[in-house]
Amino acid sequence: MRRPLVGALSTLLLAGVTVAGTGTATAQTPKPPAKAVDFAGTVALSNCSGSLVRMPNSADGDPALVMTNGHCLETGMPGPGEVITDQPSSRTFSLLNSTAGKVATLRAVKVSYATMTDTDVTLYQLNTTYASIKQRYGISALALSGDHPATGTSIKVVSGYWKRIYSCNVDGFVHELREGDWTWKDSLRYTPSCNTIGGTSGSPVVDTATGKVVAINNTGNENGERCTENNPCEVDENGNVTVRQGINYAQETYGITKCIAAGNKVDLDLPGCTLPRP
Repeated sequence: MRRPLVGALSTLLLAGVTVAGTGTATAQTPKPPAKAVDFAGTVALSNCSGSLVRMPNSADGDPALVMTNGHCLETGMPGPGEVITDQPSSRTFSLLNSTAGKVATLRAVKVSYATMTDTDVTLYQLNTTYASIKQRYGISALALSGDHPATGTSIKVVSGYWKRIYSCNVDGFVHELREGDWTWKDSLRYTPSCNTIGGTSGSPVVDTATGKVVAINNTGNENGERCTENNPCEVDENGNVTVRQGINYAQETYGITKCIAAGNKVDLDLPGCTLPRP
């Protein structure tokens, strides 16, 4: 994982070049037309990327949510096993339009949820609603998919920090991805052309067929080291370790949708919610 190239304590994210190609889509299956993916609804943080997101059950009048990585949290990276909920925050975010121009400064009122255990995510609740943002700035939130992504899916990683879009496919999934003291489960692995860099942490990963967010960009193996910071390793169900230098990863987001109740409230007691608890 790697944060920005400016002003952050540690680092945490990516470089890129290599692959372990698997799972191409079947030749007979016609691919749905790709949706246009641009910067509208993404945000730039002081040290990371992120996006304005809504859940399948979010209402226009709900307080809006911004999603980025857990390791982008302004108070520092959560430790292994640490889960943060309802922590006051006044963090600001630059909201971007389709051409990556800044149209507004959004402000948080709290960290609704943050962790680096099993996944790598922070959800901020804003002091405004989706409807207000749409009315004032003409920007809609990105929709989070409630479904597990599939191998071979065409995706784009949209970095508000760098104002850059990476295009590749889902190469496969990782039982456990270990980096330093942290372990993430069922991580999404990119094909090599998503050679993301520091500052792209927290970027939404968008399925080009549906236009929905299926994951959140978070790390990659920079130097070929084994399971160290900035050099995550893959661990399969039998404990076998694989190192893929230059390959980058994201954390799936469909599970988050199972933990958000009416009013965009995080409820870890909801049926099907598997996010770690405090």
